[in-house]
Amino acid sequence: MIAEDLRRQHAVTVETLVQDLAQPDAAQQVFAWTQHNELTIDLLVNNAGAGNSGPVLAAADHVYDKLIALNITSLTELSRLYAADMVRRSRGQILNVASTGAYQPGPYTAVYYAAKSYVHSFSLALAEELRGTGVSVSLLCPGATATEFSSRAGKADLTSAMPASQVAYVAVQGLKRQQRLIIPGFFNRLVIILSKILPGHWLARMVARIQKPLLLD
Repeated sequence: MIAEDLRRQHAVTVETLVQDLAQPDAAQQVFAWTQHNELTIDLLVNNAGAGNSGPVLAAADHVYDKLIALNITSLTELSRLYAADMVRRSRGQILNVASTGAYQPGPYTAVYYAAKSYVHSFSLALAEELRGTGVSVSLLCPGATATEFSSRAGKADLTSAMPASQVAYVAVQGLKRQQRLIIPGFFNRLVIILSKILPGHWLARMVARIQKPLLLD
């Protein structure tokens, strides 16, 4: 168990809560739990997320309801609840995890890319609203990362996937500098620049050519 490893290796206190963030009122339950246990949250990392690969019309019923609830609704509510508490204390940081996919349409993983576009827009807007309050909001936009995410979403990993430890390191360094936008890796920064230049329908076709061969049977 990760919590036990952290306690043993680093002699730190680790509290755990099991919560399905795709369920209604999940964010409020998490917030209430930390309040009840008198835990002061100085850093909120909204990293929980899930994807679904394949044609939109082929998805099973309610798949996208849960995906949107997890990737958008809970992230929004957790950010809102903890930001309000941080503002009262005039200190705190929020790190929301989006993706390079936030900058382009994503055929065969369409709703996930669209959800990350929401996270991108929401996070930068919230960062501006909180400017001067002592609370900072950072947005992490990694590209393909070597985790179990892709296989769970029904597609194969890209061979160019960045190690998760490297993404985490870049994120921490960005947090220390209170960067609003954190993009790990030169290639990912280049992808985002090109995404801002090329027409959307071109991007959709290019992404489709990359994503479709990765779909798992």
